[in-house]
Amino acid sequence: MTDTTPWRPASGPPAGAGPARVPGAPAPASPAAPHGSAGPRPPSGYPGGAGACAERAVRVPARAARREPPDGPGTGRDDDPGGAPRGAGLPGGSTAPAPLGRFLAKAAAVTAGLTAAGAVFGLVRDQTIAHLFGAGHDSDAFLIAWTVPEMASTLLIEDAMALLMVPAFSHALARRAAGRAGLTRKEARAQDPVRLLVGATLPRLAVFLAAVASVLVVAAPLVVAVLAPGLPDPDLAVECTRMTALTVLTFGIAGYFSAALRAHRSFVPPAAIYVSYNVGIIGTMVALHAAWGVRAAAAGVAAGGLLMVLVQLPAFIRNVGFGPSRAKGAPRSQRDRDRPTLMAFGLIAPVIFFAVFRQSQVLVERFLAASLPPGAISHLNYAQKVAQMPMVLSLMICTVTFPVVAQAMAGGEREKARRRVEQDLALASLAVLMGSALVIGYAPQIIQVLFERGAFTHRDTLATASVMRVYGLGLLGHCLVGALSRPFFSTARPTWFPAFAMGAGLLVNIVAGAFAVRWWGTYGIAAANAAGISTTAVLLLTGLGSRIVAIQVRRVALSIGRLSVAAVGACGTGWIAGPMIPDPLLSVVLGCLLVPAMFGACGMAIRALEITALPAQITQMTQRFRNAR
Repeated sequence: MTDTTPWRPASGPPAGAGPARVPGAPAPASPAAPHGSAGPRPPSGYPGGAGACAERAVRVPARAARREPPDGPGTGRDDDPGGAPRGAGLPGGSTAPAPLGRFLAKAAAVTAGLTAAGAVFGLVRDQTIAHLFGAGHDSDAFLIAWTVPEMASTLLIEDAMALLMVPAFSHALARRAAGRAGLTRKEARAQDPVRLLVGATLPRLAVFLAAVASVLVVAAPLVVAVLAPGLPDPDLAVECTRMTALTVLTFGIAGYFSAALRAHRSFVPPAAIYVSYNVGIIGTMVALHAAWGVRAAAAGVAAGGLLMVLVQLPAFIRNVGFGPSRAKGAPRSQRDRDRPTLMAFGLIAPVIFFAVFRQSQVLVERFLAASLPPGAISHLNYAQKVAQMPMVLSLMICTVTFPVVAQAMAGGEREKARRRVEQDLALASLAVLMGSALVIGYAPQIIQVLFERGAFTHRDTLATASVMRVYGLGLLGHCLVGALSRPFFSTARPTWFPAFAMGAGLLVNIVAGAFAVRWWGTYGIAAANAAGISTTAVLLLTGLGSRIVAIQVRRVALSIGRLSVAAVGACGTGWIAGPMIPDPLLSVVLGCLLVPAMFGACGMAIRALEITALPAQITQMTQRFRNAR
């Protein structure tokens, strides 16, 4: 259950912080962007800067390049997005890291706000699809075609692209800061590692993705035959697939822009991509559904992908810029050092295989459900969309802090990375388990409020809600996989372990699903998904401490166990209390109050430190955010 075109921002992708500090390297010459800005403006003479076209030879004094900004990386201030709090990461340091620095708190708040907006528009999108096309042959055909952008989103926005390009741009920014002292602005532009990275990767990426999209358009009948061999009438699915195949190009460019902007600490445009995506789908469906039927939804997916690129283009030009394909005028050794090697198989293969294995769970589900009665794929899809919301929201912190972990790993600050990872796991697990309790306990009421109108019947509501409750069992596993995979890919050279762990989970999903679908239909498919992703989560949790970051696995597992006990108590309360109120909307509203209250009460009763310490952490985070405004 890793649909990556949800009501989210994406999660969807990892956010970025400022340039990583390299041990012994001088700090950036320009002061950090003021808190509240969309990201630092490049200095004059750099891509997008005010003096980007100026050719006057103004030399950067070496002492200015070495001067460290008041709030810049490496200061150790609490509001430093890339630095550790006072005492963190030092041997014997007694100061525990704050939940989030001021800059990260604001970045998380911005991401949360746009995530909520994307969720609202995504909800409207799915409600519109359910209202216009219900849960039958037409909606099944569209969802088969939607598999292409779902896979493209995982590879090109959420996982692979972000896990490759955020560290790449962070390292390029660090090399820029270390190597520009004493150069003229013209020389700095010619030898700028960020411009070299863009020039060497973006054109090749665009050509490659355009070729892949063209192949998918031509091979659409074969794609549908592979994805859903039991589909009674594949022609409609083929037509929709040809339109959604265009997202391979647009999603790839959008994902590249997102990674670059987040590495430059520009969070607003990347977080807004799913708002624009869903607006494109909704607008196209409303305008064309009468004439095109469900094909209008597929055309909307293509239009939404284009809007993802356009909403980020101005910020990309301003903050990053388009660089030359090679470093003209630079020494050959400089060109060889700065030329990115991201196309090397050993570097990209571990990330690509991990992302493909993760998204393949959706392929397995739809492959198995294609032979079930009409509507089965739609029921799985709607249940998936709602159930994954707690996971998406819980991963926002990990998305914002991913570059912090990558920078700490690059700088050898293992203790700082360990504390950040353990803290992220605790916060993400708390959020996803509380959300899981709500979606499982109030599943029928939630689905009825969201979808039961138009062509979506009460029978569809009951079937979708039952599947969603089974999906909810795997939400913790999905959250942990998203949180644990990031540290593995924060090193200079990605490791194969996450791909192997994800492959093992996928194998469990396939085998269990093939057997369970015979007896339990869609419930068996959802249960197999939960079993497979939970297997991957366990493997990643046990493997992270011994391979990448020395987290205390036993302590983390006990923390998650305590939170799970609290979630079970809250879920049981909601399951019993939900049907007592006839009005579904009122029942859900009261459930949003009852479930968190019971979750907190159960946590207090068993003395779960993650819950007892939460009020103080929220107060501290609120104070930091107010100071950041």
